[in-house]
Amino acid sequence: MNITEITTDKQKKEVIRLAAYCRVSSSSDDQIHSFATQIRYYSEYAKKHPEYQLVDIYADEGMSGTEMKKRDEFNRLLRDCRNGKIDRIIVKSISRMSRNTEELLVTLRMLKDIGVTVYFEEQGIDTDKLNMEMIVTFPGMAAQQESEAISGNMRWSYKKRMESGDFNCTCPAYGYSLDNGEMVINETEATIIRNIFDMYLKGMGIQSIANKLNEEKIPRRYGYSKWYYNTVRYVLTNERYMGDALLQKKFTTDTLPYRKKYNKGEKPQYYVENSNPAIISKETYNAAQNLLKSRQNGNRKRIEYPLSSILKCPECGRSFRRQIISGTAYWHCAGRSSGATNCEYRRVREEEVYESFIYMVYKLKDNQKGLLGMLINQFEIMQSRTNINQARILEIDKEIANLSARNLIIARLYTNKIINSAEYSEQTSEVSNKIKELRTERRKRLAEDENEEILEDIKQLNNIIKNYNPKSEFDDNLFNQIVESITVDDTTHLTFNLIGEIKLTETISRKGRCKSI
Repeated sequence: MNITEITTDKQKKEVIRLAAYCRVSSSSDDQIHSFATQIRYYSEYAKKHPEYQLVDIYADEGMSGTEMKKRDEFNRLLRDCRNGKIDRIIVKSISRMSRNTEELLVTLRMLKDIGVTVYFEEQGIDTDKLNMEMIVTFPGMAAQQESEAISGNMRWSYKKRMESGDFNCTCPAYGYSLDNGEMVINETEATIIRNIFDMYLKGMGIQSIANKLNEEKIPRRYGYSKWYYNTVRYVLTNERYMGDALLQKKFTTDTLPYRKKYNKGEKPQYYVENSNPAIISKETYNAAQNLLKSRQNGNRKRIEYPLSSILKCPECGRSFRRQIISGTAYWHCAGRSSGATNCEYRRVREEEVYESFIYMVYKLKDNQKGLLGMLINQFEIMQSRTNINQARILEIDKEIANLSARNLIIARLYTNKIINSAEYSEQTSEVSNKIKELRTERRKRLAEDENEEILEDIKQLNNIIKNYNPKSEFDDNLFNQIVESITVDDTTHLTFNLIGEIKLTETISRKGRCKSI
């Protein structure tokens, strides 16, 4: 009796933790592949196969399959696999996972190494039973060729439209809105654009303008609230604001993986005058360009040091600049030294920064278990509380899928001339706005779940410190591995911003402090 019971227990199969991955291009006209349909399908699939325990359904919406790193849900799936949460992945077809053969093979090898199998339904391929290289290469190459053909047709279409000047803007710049497919001035935002040009021409620096906009809590779009140096500079250099358009500033590479690149002469550009309503005059725009050029004159290529672009001013956000005085290297705020900002005086000796880093590493090593170990434990507890967010993300995916399907129907009605261009633009604009709102919420929900990425960084930091033997001299290699930036709080304190969003403050020794002025 006992022998029979033991044999039965051994024969029982362990529950296999299953994950489903689906991806739909927003341009697809086949509703059967919508998110909502696939999510329902995989939920039913798990119910019909009791040997599986469905962990999650990972759904990327509106993304190209030619490059994996840009797919948030796919990357979350791989993280969960590496963390031992998944035994098996089910995907509709090879092209759903990737149309880039090389990246697909690398991913499948990695999954095989950690014991995760993949089943491709359409091809009937199971990586648990067959040799990956022989299975995947030929179907993967076919998918790759299909992707290249589709992308090539799209690029040809874009090129012809740009050449004819009939290339409408589908994502208008800040200061504009779309009305029946036409760009119109958004007066509320246009006022901000005019103020930016006015402040710059009156002598205010770009970072100072960004600081002022942030102080006045001037909103941006799509849930972004903060203005940065590059944001303001983009406004000052955008010819759209004087009513013209330079087309093909960026282009998509011809081969996989497709990447957006700045056009530095590789592709022709097309300049369209009076393409849209002007927010500022051409004279104002040209005056700003001349001022930008004059301020850039004399810039020289700088020598890189370990602290280059690392030391930051807490007031203006600019990096510190290196200066040699009587043979000693100092670092001070570039904004204050150039007169562009009126920040508090902050200057530190280079050697004192290195010394502070050495002391910080010693203390981190001594308190590794109490600090890093405790943080890792807390984040692991927090991981168990993310179910609500994940459920809402799935709901958002379904809503986006349904809206995308609605957009497809609207497109068909327009193609079949059942609705006119004005009705088409109005309805697609309404749907697109709803999708943008949902994507904004989705980003926020994902941001709340980013604790997992932070946890991985803290674990990485923990392993680095664990295997590191502290030295009495500055270790450039360790510094580059764990330090993201250093905030110079004042002439006496430095805050080291480490990977994993850990901040540790060190006090500069009295003899090493620079005098305040």
